[in-house]
Amino acid sequence: MSDAARTLLASSAARVEQTLTNALALQPEPQEVARPSRLVEAMKYAALAGGKRLRPALIVEAAKMLGREDDGVLTAAAALECIHCYSLAHDDLPAMDDDDLRRGQPTTHIAFDEATAILAGDGLLTLAFDLIARREVSESAEVRLVLSQELARASGVGGMAGGQMLDLESEHRDRTEAEIRLLQSMKTGALIRYACRAGALLTDAPQETVDTLTRFGEVIGFAFQLADDILDVVGDAEVVGKATGKDAEMGKATLVGLLGEDAARAKLADLIAEADALLAPFGERGKPLSELAHFVASRTN
Repeated sequence: MSDAARTLLASSAARVEQTLTNALALQPEPQEVARPSRLVEAMKYAALAGGKRLRPALIVEAAKMLGREDDGVLTAAAALECIHCYSLAHDDLPAMDDDDLRRGQPTTHIAFDEATAILAGDGLLTLAFDLIARREVSESAEVRLVLSQELARASGVGGMAGGQMLDLESEHRDRTEAEIRLLQSMKTGALIRYACRAGALLTDAPQETVDTLTRFGEVIGFAFQLADDILDVVGDAEVVGKATGKDAEMGKATLVGLLGEDAARAKLADLIAEADALLAPFGERGKPLSELAHFVASRTN
């Protein structure tokens, strides 16, 4: 990872984690009855136990590129991270990917128990929509509504959750390249696409700019999954922070498995070149997002 990418991720991560910490206080919000301490602790464990915070960084840097960098952007970024962290807590469960390790630490259901991990995921999922609806995200109720609806669609049956279903159905079955790309665009790509698109929507950017950042998100979402699949084949579990080699063991459909590592790496390079081309019109302002795109391709965990 370049020093620039490391600095960008660390800076946005610290600010987003503080926003999450504040949102996960034991004190109930208005119209809440009470917050059980064990559930809050499990939610904190799932949401605050490290991680790259790539998705919130993309929102923060996309909005900053277009001229906005206030606390409302961080609230929107924290909402997206709640969705991502809930999905990880649920994905790690025995009924799903059955992982004991996440980010080098015991997964939520190991640290607590399966029922608590499920509820922690449920809590983070619903907290996301509490956060995205807050006035500091945008003075415009219409913008907040659009952000909420698009987050639901990126997360749900037509996005991440649907992609997970396709992934489960793909185990020990032959899949075409088009089928693999479809499931990956939903399972992993939908939230990354949303992050880049939301950064533009938060700034009331013109439609052309929204479309450009939407495509940028699609490109790096695909790149992220390609890099992840390559890491599962060649990565060191201690560096990656979770078990490797599981895709092949579980018979999962990946482009690395279908095309081979060399072809996958060549495709990854093409995607990052396209990402840079999309950012070229923004000049120097686009460099932080470019750094994050290159991080996606070169990451080791």
